[in-house]
Amino acid sequence: MPPVELISTNPCTGEVIWRGPVGGVAEAVARARAAAPGWAATPLADRIAICRAFKAAVETVAEEFARLIAEETGKPVWETRTEVASVAAKVEISIAAQAERAGEKAGEAGGVKQMLRHKPHGVLAVLGPYNFPAHLPNGHIVPALLAGNVIVFKPSEQTPAVGDFMARLWAQAGLPAGVLNVVHGGGDVGRDLAAADVDGLLFTGSAHVGAALARQFADTPHRILALEMGGNNPLVAWDLGGDVADIDAAAATVVQSAYLSAGQRCTNARRLILRAGDDRLVEAVLALADRLIVGGPFDDPQPFMGPVISNAAADGLERGWAQLQAAGGRVLRPLVRARPDRPFLSPAVIDMTGCAASDDELFGPVLQIIRVADWDAAIAAANATRFGLAAGLIGGDQALFDRFWAHSRAGIVNWNRPTNGASSAAPFGGIGASGNHRPSAYYAADYCAFPVATLATDTLAASITTGLRP
Repeated sequence: MPPVELISTNPCTGEVIWRGPVGGVAEAVARARAAAPGWAATPLADRIAICRAFKAAVETVAEEFARLIAEETGKPVWETRTEVASVAAKVEISIAAQAERAGEKAGEAGGVKQMLRHKPHGVLAVLGPYNFPAHLPNGHIVPALLAGNVIVFKPSEQTPAVGDFMARLWAQAGLPAGVLNVVHGGGDVGRDLAAADVDGLLFTGSAHVGAALARQFADTPHRILALEMGGNNPLVAWDLGGDVADIDAAAATVVQSAYLSAGQRCTNARRLILRAGDDRLVEAVLALADRLIVGGPFDDPQPFMGPVISNAAADGLERGWAQLQAAGGRVLRPLVRARPDRPFLSPAVIDMTGCAASDDELFGPVLQIIRVADWDAAIAAANATRFGLAAGLIGGDQALFDRFWAHSRAGIVNWNRPTNGASSAAPFGGIGASGNHRPSAYYAADYCAFPVATLATDTLAASITTGLRP
């Protein structure tokens, strides 16, 4: 029997953060379906006003919000403050995207009016992840509401408290009852929601779950499915130059790429690819990784990274680490679990040069080193993955980056910046096992509404002049 109550705990202490009932999908979908006509008919200006009221509510309780995210995820509070700021900033970005990508357009040719307008899908399900439990589902919710959709939102079972908190802020902002409905539970509740009477599903999470959703949606091609999934992201370092400052800056870029959020970002760099025979960057990365503070979200001084989300996640990472070693990997920095009963993991580095490593995404603080002979081998190694979310180049010149951009396979391609730096004012998504060509962020407006093209004249005037019998 599935559990009737969900309990969320602080990963750092085991303290209970939240508890509540699970399920209720059918009732939530029915409430949404009943509210859908009224919300779709609400003028866009009124929908915008409610979204701006939500932004104001977020800003009013920003510190409380950030502390809750820190308590439920274990992320340092400096990082969760940036997440809350992103939640608020998403509103104006989405309003601009709605106007640009899903607004009304009109023209005329030969006396015929040409119009492009958009309609909401209706009831959309949103499945949220635990790594950014407010920002990432909010990236679906705001544009979906602006487009006139109603929502059934299932937060990650790891972060239900954050989901409930955000829903209360929407209610406080004046969102009508039934427009945003929250259900809680694990994978079984997610499957029930995907199979329910919804007109589409917006998902951020693992490739494994995304593939299962795609199979579940295979018989209903009329329903929209937007998948934003993970990556086995490469970071190529090439032609760095001889200055110590260049090497130190490159090392900082690598460490940020690999270890931000304890490696629990879908855009974290998993593989550092560099020319064989030059160990300066690897040595600098190891030295900087040794200095990273791992600790609780409210520690003073603040840690660079907290724990991974749960003991189960830490257990899985330890198994993945053992598999890398079994495949022949040479440990440069071990994956150390400071306490066996808590999911604090150290930043780990392993040299996988010449090894047949798995293409699985290790969603945690593990960086693989791969040494290659030449540039062509570097590009081949970067693209040796079924994923295609993020890729980065450190070093080189504009011509080399242009070559990297042209031959890399990813939806986010950065130069001399961390792989996990992405703008909400740009599309966000990947190819291959990283997504289904429906990037979120600024392009979320595209999948939250469908276009309706119209030809029209004020008067009826039509005749057939060819192909008629006398």
